[in-house]
Amino acid sequence: MGDAPPTLEAGRVGRPHGLDGSFYVTRPRTQLLALGSKVTVGQRTAAIVRRAGTDERPIVALEGVEDRDAAGRLRGLELMVPRDAAPALGEGEWWAHELEGCEVADGARLIGTVRRMIELPSCEALEVECAGGAGSLLVPMVKDAVRRVDTAARRVEVDIDFLADAMPPAPARGHEGRGGGRGD
Repeated sequence: MGDAPPTLEAGRVGRPHGLDGSFYVTRPRTQLLALGSKVTVGQRTAAIVRRAGTDERPIVALEGVEDRDAAGRLRGLELMVPRDAAPALGEGEWWAHELEGCEVADGARLIGTVRRMIELPSCEALEVECAGGAGSLLVPMVKDAVRRVDTAARRVEVDIDFLADAMPPAPARGHEGRGGGRGD
């Protein structure tokens, strides 16, 4: 038995829409939800036979899902597509899985490791687990914050000066540098 091919999450089955088996997709990656695309839901793979709604709130229907009750039984399940079926991304675009686990640095200074990519209202951002357990940091995927991404080297170069206000405070180092008394 071989390993299953790598997949990408295209969204999750949301609430049913209408009577024909259509449903809303939550957390959609609309570029993966094209009419005719094959998606896996649970243990079954089916083609998308209807695509309506908006990019923010897509509505899809799958081959073999014939009514509202059938769509309702799928609610909450992931819609998965094979990575090799995903459309090519443009210059300066990456899939979240390509960035997860990358080290984040400013030159020789290690900042931390990408935990995940999240969508903010204004842009996507990397949630970075800071080195040394210093908390986490959100790095917006904008030119001012991200200098370079090298997925082959598993490294994201950032501008720490741009991110300085977002950095968590450095952990305390015992009593070094503290005077005794009240500071009068």
